[in-house]
Amino acid sequence: MTLAQKADDMTDKETYMDRNLALELARVTEAAALAASKQVGRGDKVEADQVAVDAMRDALNSLHIQGRIVIGEGERDEAPMLYIGEEVGDGKGPRIDIALDPLEGTDITAAGGPNALAVVAMTDEGGFLNAPDTYMDKIAIGPGIDPNILDLDAPIADVLAKLAKEKGGNIDDLTVCILDRPRHADLIQAVREAGARINLIGDGDVSAVIATTDPDTGIDLYVGNGGAPEGVLAAAALQCTGGAMLGRLVFHTDVERERADRWGITDLNKIYTTDDLAKPDNVMFAATGVTDGSMLRGVRRYPGGAKTSTIVMRSKSGTVRRIEATHNLRRKTWLKSI
Repeated sequence: MTLAQKADDMTDKETYMDRNLALELARVTEAAALAASKQVGRGDKVEADQVAVDAMRDALNSLHIQGRIVIGEGERDEAPMLYIGEEVGDGKGPRIDIALDPLEGTDITAAGGPNALAVVAMTDEGGFLNAPDTYMDKIAIGPGIDPNILDLDAPIADVLAKLAKEKGGNIDDLTVCILDRPRHADLIQAVREAGARINLIGDGDVSAVIATTDPDTGIDLYVGNGGAPEGVLAAAALQCTGGAMLGRLVFHTDVERERADRWGITDLNKIYTTDDLAKPDNVMFAATGVTDGSMLRGVRRYPGGAKTSTIVMRSKSGTVRRIEATHNLRRKTWLKSI
């Protein structure tokens, strides 16, 4: 191959990564969301997750990539599909690292609650932190705010005071999103004593972090302890929108510490920035609503068809696209599970 041909080949790959692949991600999350939507409110979170996994894997394997799962459903012994290290795609395109959650909010979906999503993020090889399946302390804000106000160790009242000053208002103008968990009782009390409002959610902290980037949601800050893999996915979205977060892994058992060691994590107390979790150069992110939420509408099914709402983002351009799609399910013979 001549130098000119190599240059053309690189240009083709960059175009595919920058534009074509970003839009094809929508089809991946739509497939998972459509499959999961059949299980909304049916009380079986395991089945809801499984059909989303199956559909997402089928869609990923149709892409022209050499994909590798770095954030997935768990390790190979724990997950038969979309496990960490699994290869997806047709094996002929660019090398891509993939972080995904085929169904963020399995309990939500089973109960028919709000904010369930199908989520995928992609970047160049080596662009995501290989986060072990453990917990992570997180704090996140949207764009236009000095990220230096974020602090995982400062009293939450101090962070809220700085955030209110940045936004030109008062603490009682702010709304903080927190997972409704017993472990957050002291945090919730401290936020209330500081004077801010609280939006408690049952699950879905990826969507909660992304909500800080959209003024229409009314969420000013996300804070709390949630899944580490979800932290990487949230950071990928923030790289595309200009938000910021800090995260620190939390370990409760020796098994979790051993898992971190296998992923090459030696500093167990490290505080990760957005750039540490997802490098900013070439991140693509897509999410499709399964159930109605603050950011996206859920799947609306009707006889023979369905409508989906998807958000697609690219860090390189800063583009955020919202895609409303109508699906004729009688023609989607390539995907039986939807």
